[in-house]
Amino acid sequence: MVFDPASNMIGGFTDNDGTIDFYLRINSLLNPTSTVLDLGAGRAAWFEDDLCETRRQLRLLKGKVGHVIAADVDKAVISNQASDEQLVIEPERLGLPPGSVDLVVADYVLEHVDDADIFARQIDECLKSGGWLCARTPHKYSYVSIAATMVRNASHSKVLRSVQPERKEVDVFPTKYKMNTLRDIRRAFAGWEDKSFVARTDPAYYFGRKFVYHLQSMLHRITPRFFSGNLFIFVRKP
Repeated sequence: MVFDPASNMIGGFTDNDGTIDFYLRINSLLNPTSTVLDLGAGRAAWFEDDLCETRRQLRLLKGKVGHVIAADVDKAVISNQASDEQLVIEPERLGLPPGSVDLVVADYVLEHVDDADIFARQIDECLKSGGWLCARTPHKYSYVSIAATMVRNASHSKVLRSVQPERKEVDVFPTKYKMNTLRDIRRAFAGWEDKSFVARTDPAYYFGRKFVYHLQSMLHRITPRFFSGNLFIFVRKP
């Protein structure tokens, strides 16, 4: 049986749930007329698979804002039910009108970016002045990232089936870790207002086993944030 640390907790989420934290902050930046770009949205696996209603409602921006665009290089985005519009994009071109977006969400996307400068230019071009990029990504020097770099990208699906039994192969992508430190973000978005930080969240890769989860939880408490955490990136275009 796969262990769920939140199974006996009210709301179905732990007291240190990174998704709750990240999307609470995003919700605080929204208004009813916002145009939101969900970049790297894929099929919105969470919308179909997440059993926690509280987490689902926080992540669901459709209906809270004027328009949600789901964009991805993967054609699976066409089936995205958490958006008003679905857009298949080219790897280095969003194809959106300049200054047409109020907020960009890139959730576990930056670790897959191969060219930080091109990515930053794409975000700069589509965002309005005063618009936000909100991104979540593993820190480059977290134990998860270090372990991932030791495994060939071609083998990621096989390994993730063991450490995250609930994760589907269709939701696994190659990793690069080119934008995964606070310094990387400051360089890529120089001159932008920067409210980014390293968040110490609950373990996500524990083989579905209770003992491993609690062992990793202890590791999270006693190691530096960067070693066990994610980057929560909030940068605002001047």
